[in-house]
Amino acid sequence: MNNSEILAQLTEILEQRKGAAPDSSYVASLYDKGLDAILKKVGEESTETVMAAKDVAHGGDKGKLVYEVADLWFHTMVLLADQNLSADDVLKELARRFGVSGHDEKAARE
Repeated sequence: MNNSEILAQLTEILEQRKGAAPDSSYVASLYDKGLDAILKKVGEESTETVMAAKDVAHGGDKGKLVYEVADLWFHTMVLLADQNLSADDVLKELARRFGVSGHDEKAARE
């Protein structure tokens, strides 16, 4: 399975979990708890990613950083799905920015 297939399959599974019984899966339980619970998980995973990166900078295990980024991506995808968006929407935005100077892109937002 290639990377885009993984994102597509995960997006499909996240959509299937909407409205499912909260005790049927972790994702269904997050959806049931609502946006604040999802945002809390994204925040927790962001912090864990930062901590893992700091550890790597001091000789720590790079695998731990990859693990934490995967958790962050996953929970961010749950957030996107909760808001009726997907990884594809983010990829389209990244494609739009491709070839645009970061400084120019930032200036266009201000």
